[in-house]
Amino acid sequence: MKISSRAERIEPFYVMEVAKAASALARKVAHTDRPMIFLNIGEPDFTAPPLVQEAAARAIHDGTTQYTQATGLDALRERISGWYAERFALEVPARRIVVTAGASAALQLACLALIEAGDEILLPDPSYPCNRHFVSAADGKAVLVPTTAAERFQLTADKVEAHWTDKTRGVLLASPSNPTGTSIAPDELRRIHEVVTRRGGITLIDEIYLGLSYDETFGQTALAIDDQVISINSFSKYFNMTGWRLGWLVVPEALVPVIERLAQNLFICASTISQHAALACFEAESIAEYERRRAEFKARRDWFIPQLNALGLNVPVMPDGAFYAWADCTSFAQKLGIEGSWDFAFETMKRAHVAVTPGRDFGTAETSRFVRFSTASSMAHLQEAVERLKALAR
Repeated sequence: MKISSRAERIEPFYVMEVAKAASALARKVAHTDRPMIFLNIGEPDFTAPPLVQEAAARAIHDGTTQYTQATGLDALRERISGWYAERFALEVPARRIVVTAGASAALQLACLALIEAGDEILLPDPSYPCNRHFVSAADGKAVLVPTTAAERFQLTADKVEAHWTDKTRGVLLASPSNPTGTSIAPDELRRIHEVVTRRGGITLIDEIYLGLSYDETFGQTALAIDDQVISINSFSKYFNMTGWRLGWLVVPEALVPVIERLAQNLFICASTISQHAALACFEAESIAEYERRRAEFKARRDWFIPQLNALGLNVPVMPDGAFYAWADCTSFAQKLGIEGSWDFAFETMKRAHVAVTPGRDFGTAETSRFVRFSTASSMAHLQEAVERLKALAR
């Protein structure tokens, strides 16, 4: 059977490959005094709060499970619009919001709507691997631009200008970012968008961790710049609905019918049950719970990252959002007599029963030195992981 060149271009998702190895080992050590601690997957340990679960059960009980329109329930689009008004004091009309089958579907729809074969999209290196594969799946080319700690591991306007060519179609940013948890300063983001606009390009920005911002300096949506910015968001992270597969796009009004046409053909609609459940995300009781959980994520970050630094797992930029730590494992790996984050990840998995993600997935700009820790696990797990890493380093 001949496989398409498009499929052949998609590299394995090594995060998941490592996760499979960790799960296999976890089954072997499950009943020992050191079960596996998973700090490798970016999934909140919190699940959907009570009102959301009740709304889902009610939708099933009442039989409100038929298809919705491709752009999503009008009531949900209005609730998302209201969230922008309450959280960011920003008017984002519901008619510009398209509900999607997760942020993945949002990214696919945006890329298919805007990228021609051979178009190049600039992304920071490191960045979330699936984002570049969405570009590739649309027959575009993802161009990874190396970034530094001094740049918060984000693109800058100067670098966008320097790497722009006749083939460049635009940029795909993420703020806060996976794997670094860092955001783009609002003034720099405006400068990037100015460069892109002047070149006649598109600015796509992945904002799925926006709700999990811990610093008011960075915790602002790029939609405040103008109505030409395209934002991708999700109910997975801040709203703790990972497996519900629900997200949204905010696009210029003229792009809505294009996205709708694609969504009708590719997805029909996002899960109706998930949409009805998500209406309850915006109730005052649910928002209060989400804010309590956000404070817990911040407390984990505030405790865990100094511990990593003390161990010699240097985190060069304090994350201002999400639940990740991007740590240079070079010196720690040398203590273990190994080199590189790939071997480090498997060594800590085998010897300490702590699963982490090597930098291999996220690009090539010195990513072999870095590992990504997820602080989406409980404080107790983080504390136990630190103790095991300390013992490993002795």
